[in-house]
Amino acid sequence: MKRLTILLLSIAGASGRTQQTPPNPRPAPISQDELVRRLTVSLDSLSRIDEFSGVTVLAKGGVPVFQMAYGLADRERGIRNNVATAFNLGSINKVFTQIAIMQLAAASKLALDSTLSKYWSDYPNQEVARKITIRQLLRHTSGLGGNIFAAPASGKRNDIRSLRDYLPLFVNQPLQFEPGTKTEYSNAGYVVLGLLVERLSRQNYYAYVKEHVFDPAAMTRTGSFHVDSLPPNTAVGYTHGFESDKPASASLHPNRDDLPGRGSSAGGGYSTAEDLLKFLTALRARRIGNGPPAGLGIAGGSGGMNAVVEGDLPGGYDLVVLANLDPPAAQRVARLAREWLGVAD
Repeated sequence: MKRLTILLLSIAGASGRTQQTPPNPRPAPISQDELVRRLTVSLDSLSRIDEFSGVTVLAKGGVPVFQMAYGLADRERGIRNNVATAFNLGSINKVFTQIAIMQLAAASKLALDSTLSKYWSDYPNQEVARKITIRQLLRHTSGLGGNIFAAPASGKRNDIRSLRDYLPLFVNQPLQFEPGTKTEYSNAGYVVLGLLVERLSRQNYYAYVKEHVFDPAAMTRTGSFHVDSLPPNTAVGYTHGFESDKPASASLHPNRDDLPGRGSSAGGGYSTAEDLLKFLTALRARRIGNGPPAGLGIAGGSGGMNAVVEGDLPGGYDLVVLANLDPPAAQRVARLAREWLGVAD
């Protein structure tokens, strides 16, 4: 079972929900009052039966028209979620990595259709590096496999603290298929892209995305934090055991032991609903170089985490749903909102 849900947008050529920000948003099929009423009823019901714990914000023109927090950020200490709580984003971090790669391409530091070996001559597996292109890594068509969720050979998951710590988990694996012949979701590919950002920018990946993505959007609560030193007001994830060999009926428990010591360019960073709305606003204003259109739909999830960001929905709405429970806690809410707004999946 994949530990992260599919990223719904690929900047480098694949289709997102919308390809451009419409100059005049499509009208919503229901009134704002009715949309807020339905969100309120549904979230109250889901939180009551412990199927939603987190934050949901619906905004129009960058201004929230609905924002509510539910459930507990820390069940052991009885601390409740609030609208400013930060949550693990899972695979949503991939969009930040995509932007970084596109910025480097725009700066002529890489060509998307060149092979990895051109920019990483000492990549530990040159047989692979000579075959795969940067665009294939972005599109999940490279064939690069391997499990980035395993523990290192001589340690625990929490010992992974840098992008380079992830590399031994997959670098010696053969390609799963001939590059470009099929699509297979690849977290390892996005770790490689993050390391490529470091090589070409001569800057730590985490510092690069802060300077070139988060800072232009004024995203002050977004980053990849060490699991043992999370900032205040950050939600602990709770899982039933998001694995194929564990029953969904298992009791909830913290996901700390399942997490790497620090998230990667493939996922696992943290953010708040407010920061993610700022991200959409900055994309609209083109304050983030080589960013995608704001009309995007992206999601991420794993054990104890689920997050969805939807921009430029009919009626000009943006939606952010963040949960510290297993999928589909956030995706369920976003799916309902899309249905009410007449957006087909």
